[in-house]
Amino acid sequence: MASIGRQRLAEIFIAGLSGIRPRIPVHPDELEQKSRARLPRQAFDNIAGGAGTEQTLKSNLHAFRQWHIVPRILRDVSQRDTSIELLGVRYPFPFLLAPIGALELAHPEADRAVARAAAREGIPVIFSSQASYPIEACVAEMGEQPRWFQLYWSQSDELVRSFIQRAERSGCQAIVVTLDTHLPGWRTRDLAHAYFPFLRGIGIAQYVSDPVFRRLMEEASDAGEPLKPPRITPTTLRNIWKLFRNYPAPWHRKLRTGAPLKAVRTFIRIFSRPSLQWEDLAFLRTHTRLPILLKGVLDPEDARKAVEYGVQGIIVSNHGGRQIDGAIPSLEALPAIVQAVGNHIPVLLDSGVRTGTDVFKALALGASAVCIGRPYVYGLALGGTRGVQEVIQNIKAEFDLTMGLAGCRTVAEITPDRLVRLS
Repeated sequence: MASIGRQRLAEIFIAGLSGIRPRIPVHPDELEQKSRARLPRQAFDNIAGGAGTEQTLKSNLHAFRQWHIVPRILRDVSQRDTSIELLGVRYPFPFLLAPIGALELAHPEADRAVARAAAREGIPVIFSSQASYPIEACVAEMGEQPRWFQLYWSQSDELVRSFIQRAERSGCQAIVVTLDTHLPGWRTRDLAHAYFPFLRGIGIAQYVSDPVFRRLMEEASDAGEPLKPPRITPTTLRNIWKLFRNYPAPWHRKLRTGAPLKAVRTFIRIFSRPSLQWEDLAFLRTHTRLPILLKGVLDPEDARKAVEYGVQGIIVSNHGGRQIDGAIPSLEALPAIVQAVGNHIPVLLDSGVRTGTDVFKALALGASAVCIGRPYVYGLALGGTRGVQEVIQNIKAEFDLTMGLAGCRTVAEITPDRLVRLS
């Protein structure tokens, strides 16, 4: 296989002869900083922030820094194979784009731009239930390139079934059930701004495009307010205007029916389901033949139960530090979970991944693949489709070069003995 890393280096350095530097920062810290400068403060804080004092957010990053790579020398690494097989499908690189909601906060094209970039780079994308565009609009950008669907399990089983059916019709290859958001996290940056994007109709495109949800809207029209109405101020009126403007329907219908307000009320009422239990997983298996992965697993006992209940994979994740302040870093939880499940199902790693070297470390600790989150959103904010592509290209290149420099010719050679932990 040709060296992706050397190709990327050549592109950058040859462009430099003409005085052209990368538009999208290659250093993860600068990538975040430039996104901060580009985006409105409340949008950036919603994307970048975590729960409470953001201890978990910081610990996710620190966990990667505690592990150090031990290279091997004098091994022929002139040809490297970065591909993996996951759930019976061969992928060119061992990472996917994680599901992230409300992407219109970063860029108007949101999920469509991400889908386009992922397809061009051959990297699977996991579409979010909290998307800014319906899944059908996103897959239209992708052709036959791989995609999965992330499911938030709502109060309505009928809506859950409808989402799954839409994902299947859209060619998704797996269902990722996110289970660590059954209650809202205490996200201090959002609280400081008093900003919750879904109340503004942001990130609910999967819902308002769904026939079951629209029926639920009508059935709930006389059910009363789920929340105390806000005090009417000029800001209130501006937010209502934006809500009506964003809702996908003709203006005369929106004004006559009040559908945008109904949509937000219904979404808030049915979004999460704290009563879920292990036995409820049988409902999903009844309604789909796609592989099911559980996202949000941090305890080895939960990993063992996932195997017992017949799921096809798990994603070790603390939701990027956005749910519990002080939760165990995902990378710290990974080795024990890998040991708990043995070789029965693949284990993916999410939260804290910023670089191609981070991908290498996660694989060395037993991950089958890795989910990339915030970095591609920062690329989206800075350059739309092209920005996401450049972030993907940089992570590809660094991972490929790290493999070679560490003496690994294939992903299978990235083993625990390639790392040492230094406190």
